[in-house]
Amino acid sequence: MRAPSGPPDVPVRLESFDGALGRHIIDLHVWAVDQGLRGAAADALFDGFCQRLVDAGVPLWRAFAAMRTLHPQWGGYSYTWRRDLNAIEPAQFERGELYEQDVLSSPFAYLEHHANADDGKDGRRRLRRRLAGPEAELDFPILGRFADAGATDYLAEIVRFGEDGDPSRGIGVGYSFATDRPEGFAPDEVTLIEAVLPAASLAMMTHASHTIASGLLAAYLGGDAGRRVHEGAIDRGSVESIRAVLWFADIRDFTGIADASPGLVVIELLDEVFEALAAPLRPRGGQVLKFLGDGILVSFPFEDADRALTCRQALAAAAEAMAALDRLNAVRHAAGKPTAAVDIALHLGDVLYGNIGAVDRLDFTVIGPAVNEVARMEALCEPLGRSVLVSAEFAAALEDSVPLQPLGRHALRGVREPREIYAPEARS
Repeated sequence: MRAPSGPPDVPVRLESFDGALGRHIIDLHVWAVDQGLRGAAADALFDGFCQRLVDAGVPLWRAFAAMRTLHPQWGGYSYTWRRDLNAIEPAQFERGELYEQDVLSSPFAYLEHHANADDGKDGRRRLRRRLAGPEAELDFPILGRFADAGATDYLAEIVRFGEDGDPSRGIGVGYSFATDRPEGFAPDEVTLIEAVLPAASLAMMTHASHTIASGLLAAYLGGDAGRRVHEGAIDRGSVESIRAVLWFADIRDFTGIADASPGLVVIELLDEVFEALAAPLRPRGGQVLKFLGDGILVSFPFEDADRALTCRQALAAAAEAMAALDRLNAVRHAAGKPTAAVDIALHLGDVLYGNIGAVDRLDFTVIGPAVNEVARMEALCEPLGRSVLVSAEFAAALEDSVPLQPLGRHALRGVREPREIYAPEARS
């Protein structure tokens, strides 16, 4: 594949532009910086950028901005502006083979991985293609689709961040602009776009950095804990008392499974089991606070008026999780893979919620007697022959809305008095 065509590498000097072009460049620079300082959302910012290019006379037909992100589920985000909609279409792309194939077949993969795709010494990588007429060069699948839809000219560029714009780090914003004007983009229009992209990219990355930080904190701390930390709840010892349903689950005989299976097989099992447990929690307000080896600690914060509803939601999540585990184990057994039995205990009480730890390593979690008690309750599941147990406090909060079977009083390790234990009626 040949090196991309395009304008020569000429550093942008505002004083070299007279008249309308210079004014447009300055106006867009000032606007982009202001948007970045305000922390404007990326979709609104890119929409405003495209609108201002159109106002400046650039005949945009379609514009696109995309960036990779740091998130265990999402590989990247994009924003597409189309003239017929005069609006932004946001999208996010789930990690996986399909996403990577889409990236590899795009002009941006060429710009990322071919050293000769760099037009000059400014670290910016550009690609220009005519899409109509005898000079048409449709060397990427998407360019053929654009040409079929009437586009005539295409410009793509990656603006990188960091030292040397290291492409292996994937930090930057990829842009493309297309027009359907028969003669394509005029030189001054390309100059305007390229002159303003660095400022627009800084503004875009301001919001992207905030989004990345929010996503990582939510993924590693949990949704509510991550939001609180991102909003400034970072002082060690800063905690608050909350009322919560506690949901503790653990894989039965995990040590035996780990001893009998290769490490990567065990990791796959953990991932699939934890997803089966976590999926029913998401729509019901359950916050995964942490994974404890082969266990999971979840909280459902509530106000007193919502106590019964919260307990029903937590119990419904447990029932749905057990059904999902049955299906998962059937599939794994048929494939000759190890399976797992999981026990769940539910309790409620007052807990302290906040930052605890060393000066340089904190954990945002819950502590209190109720946390210890729910973990001790879970250990009773196997000897009592049940996969789900609930405390007397939890049972009382349900207000007889769910039938439960009393299993008597039982000693909990480290707890002074024996406790009444209940279980949902056995599934038929």
